[in-house]
Amino acid sequence: MAETICRALRDGSLEGEHAPALAIKDTIRTAFGVDVFDHVLCYMASTILAQKSQSRGLVLVALDRSPSLYLNLLKCRGIDVFDSYTWIRVLDCYTDPLGWKERVNALSQKESSETLFKDVSDLDKLFDAVIQLGKEMVGQGKARFCVAIDSASMMLRHASLSSLGSLINKLRSYDQVSSIFWLIHSDLHEIRATSVLEYMSSMVASLEPIFQSSNEQRCNSENLLSIENDTREGKFVVRLKRRNGRVKVMCEEFRVEETGIKFLAVPSESEMVNQQILPKLQFNLQLSEKERNDKENVVLPFEHQGNGQTIQIYDGRRSLTLKQNDSTTSVSVPEEPHTETDQGKGEIHYLRDSDDELPDSDEDPDDDLDI
Repeated sequence: MAETICRALRDGSLEGEHAPALAIKDTIRTAFGVDVFDHVLCYMASTILAQKSQSRGLVLVALDRSPSLYLNLLKCRGIDVFDSYTWIRVLDCYTDPLGWKERVNALSQKESSETLFKDVSDLDKLFDAVIQLGKEMVGQGKARFCVAIDSASMMLRHASLSSLGSLINKLRSYDQVSSIFWLIHSDLHEIRATSVLEYMSSMVASLEPIFQSSNEQRCNSENLLSIENDTREGKFVVRLKRRNGRVKVMCEEFRVEETGIKFLAVPSESEMVNQQILPKLQFNLQLSEKERNDKENVVLPFEHQGNGQTIQIYDGRRSLTLKQNDSTTSVSVPEEPHTETDQGKGEIHYLRDSDDELPDSDEDPDDDLDI
């Protein structure tokens, strides 16, 4: 499932459509959204460098971590950042998000992949800054770039939900944006905020614990300690919204290691049913070869049976045209001497009520229909 969402971001959008958007959602129970974000970021960076992505550049909006940390991350994952200025730009909203610090250093020099931004509360200016950085990399033509926001939760600390929704909508509808993804800590916000961001995304990746806790109370110091001692594993649930309006839900497990996050496939629902439910049943739902052959050899009641001889079925319309004088009509069966095996068999005789009976009573009521 992680491969599926990464390929969707890599392939980008079609002409006239909104760019695919991925919302990575975690909670305090599974606080590994940063690891998933790093995984997607490194994947997009490697495909951009290999020219296997629709994007020709990447604009990273850094609010939760310093830009130097991301460059070191890419370097540790084996991605060449020597000439990073040509394919990645980092909008530094971490150093001085509200403009309270006075900082003039190497960030203002040319040929730097980092750009300082000092007004996170104004998302209109942030949009203009992202588009400007993207155009500096790919130009003014049809080339596209990807946008990554490392923390939508940090944005909601300084800006309203409506302005954040407007920012995401404008980025998705911009012609040169191929894809966008962001991280949100869902338990830090109201359900309304997470619902809005999920609605605006085409893919939602949720990190959930493998074993759900039955206690719905708020976390205290004791169970916070138990959370830290929990295993670094969980479920990775992905919900995809297809172009035809259908929604597909997939699930796999993940494990966080020193080298990064690893995704593990889980058995499909049908396999789980076969493994868990079927062995508990007292009967078999599948037919054996002999049972299948016996079923095919069963003679259905509406099939003609006659030991190779023609059986004449009564037809009231034909009897009228032939003007049969016999008022009793029956199915004609060759007479054979009665044997012991004939016991239990019978015949059906049809007796006409009277000779004055209307012909319609013998006709098929649906005979006049054009079928």
